[in-house]
Amino acid sequence: MARARQFSQDLTKRFTRVPSSAGVDSGGHAAARDPRLAARDARRQRAQLDRTKSGAQRAIRGLRFISGPNKASNAWIEVQANFDRLARDGYLSRDDFPQCIGMMESKEFAMELFDTLSRRRQMQVDKINKEELREIWQQITDNSFDSRLQIFFDMVDKNADGHITEAEVKEIIMLSASANKLSRLKEQAEEYAALIMEELDPEGLGYIELWQLETLLLQKDTYVNYSQALSYTSQALSQNLALRKRSPIRKISTKVSYYLEDNWKRLWVLALWIGIMAGLFIWKFMQYRNRYVFHVMGYCVTTAKGAAETLKLNMAIILLPVCRNTITWLRNTRAARALPFDDNINFHKTIAAAIVVGVILHGGLHLVCDFPRLINSSEEKYAPLEKYFGEIKPTYLTLVKGVEGITGVIMLVCMIIAFTLATRWFRRSLVKLPKPFDKLTGFNAFWYSHHLFIIVYISLVIHGEYLYLIRIWYKKTTWMYLAVPVGLYVGERTLRFFRSGSYSVRLLKVAIYPGNVLTLQMSKPPTFRYKSGQYMFVQCPAVSPFEWHPFSITSAPGDDYLSIHVRQLGDWTRELKRVFSAACEPPVGGKSGLLRADETTKKALPKLLIDGPYGSPAQDYSKYDVLLLVGLGIGATPFISILKDLINSIIKMEEEEEVSGDLYPPIGRNKAHVDLDTLMRITSKPKRVLKTTNAYFYWVTREQGSFDWFKGVMNEIAELDQSNIIEMHNYLTSVYEEGDARSALITMLQALNHAKNGVDIVSGTKVRTHFARPNFKKVLSKIASKHPYAKIGVFYCGAPVLAQELSDLCHDFNGRSTSKFEFHKEHF
Repeated sequence: MARARQFSQDLTKRFTRVPSSAGVDSGGHAAARDPRLAARDARRQRAQLDRTKSGAQRAIRGLRFISGPNKASNAWIEVQANFDRLARDGYLSRDDFPQCIGMMESKEFAMELFDTLSRRRQMQVDKINKEELREIWQQITDNSFDSRLQIFFDMVDKNADGHITEAEVKEIIMLSASANKLSRLKEQAEEYAALIMEELDPEGLGYIELWQLETLLLQKDTYVNYSQALSYTSQALSQNLALRKRSPIRKISTKVSYYLEDNWKRLWVLALWIGIMAGLFIWKFMQYRNRYVFHVMGYCVTTAKGAAETLKLNMAIILLPVCRNTITWLRNTRAARALPFDDNINFHKTIAAAIVVGVILHGGLHLVCDFPRLINSSEEKYAPLEKYFGEIKPTYLTLVKGVEGITGVIMLVCMIIAFTLATRWFRRSLVKLPKPFDKLTGFNAFWYSHHLFIIVYISLVIHGEYLYLIRIWYKKTTWMYLAVPVGLYVGERTLRFFRSGSYSVRLLKVAIYPGNVLTLQMSKPPTFRYKSGQYMFVQCPAVSPFEWHPFSITSAPGDDYLSIHVRQLGDWTRELKRVFSAACEPPVGGKSGLLRADETTKKALPKLLIDGPYGSPAQDYSKYDVLLLVGLGIGATPFISILKDLINSIIKMEEEEEVSGDLYPPIGRNKAHVDLDTLMRITSKPKRVLKTTNAYFYWVTREQGSFDWFKGVMNEIAELDQSNIIEMHNYLTSVYEEGDARSALITMLQALNHAKNGVDIVSGTKVRTHFARPNFKKVLSKIASKHPYAKIGVFYCGAPVLAQELSDLCHDFNGRSTSKFEFHKEHF
């Protein structure tokens, strides 16, 4: 540790020492100096004066070679353990060095670091012992910024002459791009190296020095004037967040009140549903408790019949949450104030769970309790039951082979198949099965197995007509439960069949982007009216003549076309991409995409059928004062339409204000008179009012190529949103967070290029790309501080893990701030 500290001090002296030989000859007399060197010396002196305390504090957080929550001492223990595991004969090879220090994800960068530190020790070695590893570890974990800066400089300065040339800058750009999985940056490394040299070497000497690299690193914040984070001050936060201490009782009461406020729709629907089930169960339980059969079969039959009554109810209402047309229509009525339509799929799953419990109770008790008791009953006890089961006491096999038993077994088998393949493990292909059983996983298996419900409902009606203990027709109530829900569902499917045939669409443009994303742009049928945030179903007969899949509409309602973005995530989407790829060609004329096709393409494009639109939580965005839209990967699609719709609304409002200004000549002394007819025309036209004042869009993705999907939309919004209503933030998680040495040059280059050219080097748009994962706690706190007393809609589409985090944060901030956050997650 002492050697590392001494090394850091030597570097500081070396950095702050100004060479005097540039302007003095060997005899000590003033020599003629190159004016370019004089200009650089002057800039160097100014840079040393600008090295402020705040800059030094920022520097301490920069150029970390080892990132992570562990302290250096704890990390060294882990490194030692890795050395003991990887070393051979007491030496660690260069190839194992990245794994030893925990940099396997950026192996090339770690090996370059190894070579640099070996070169500084004037050694060319391919292996090191533990003592040498300890010395290297102390250098790369040194808290001294000057020490870390020198290491970084030496990584670039391969020949150790103290100068970095343009070729060396290009090489380190390519190394950083490789470590951060930025393939496109590698392709443009030469262009960006020239940009850095232009900025840091205005004198044209052909090289840059250590102090210039430090200047760029410490002053990069001056370049970052685009897509800044929300303004945030502790004073503003304290005005909006209730940070005062509260008693435990007050905390509990506050949590309960906010929980009820957020969930009252769900709670009353669940309470009503559970109450009805309990009432039906008790009613049927008591009914059979008072019948003779109870003396033979006991509480088994009462419980089984009570469960059967709840099954009738649940088999009926499980269809209601998937009547999408009805729900979409109800969303626009007053029913939406009391019913949680956003949770229709969750309610569908909850009812399915209740059906599983009901089947276990009803079928299980009949098979293991009722039937054995009946066949083992005495002749005397069985006699009153002869009118139901026959004069001869049935055997167990006779009971199972009857119509009631066969239909029950058929329903049970179909339900087991459908329920199993609908679980997340099978539907998301998380279960890996050997061929040919792999066909049992994926969306196709889920979709087709769910159509076994046709057999289930037919069997259920037959089962309900052949009950053992009921002979009067109007007491056989199964059909009564099912009549309305089944009729409604059949009507919906019939409407969907005929409507999809009437929606004739023509493909206008097809593009395939990096990340296995297919963009389809099609003509919009005249009768197809939708809201931003809604989705539609798509069928491609060339892939499957039966399957329909939901996709968010990414075009705005005001556009004269429909568009969707499809990411390859399963067997159907994979086949869809293959079919369209066959008809596409490489782009020409600078157009985006890996492959493209349009109406002029020689090959015929596959036919598409659409059905919709259908409602989703995001369609109600306009009722909020402020929007926070969060999309993970392809989960950004529902919000692109909202952003486009917002910007279109802003433009229309501005146009209306201009027209109104033109029609409203100034009135007053020496001003023109406005007649009554003109005044009536102006005032009678309803003025467009936009309730939403601000929108914040956070898009988190793992691949740089993902930004191509909505590149045009983002640039359009950045250009047209002069009032700064929409704030967009891109996050690329493959890049190491700011302050990491592996992304330091990327961050500097990003800020510099945007300041010079107005374009982000990562996304290729005017929107800044942040690195690593956003801190949503800070995001929500800043929004709360900027918009006190606002109703803020938080809409999310993506993986369930982040959904829970956002939901918890919204609940937390509702108890601490004057703003009201309402969380919504997209469900399909």
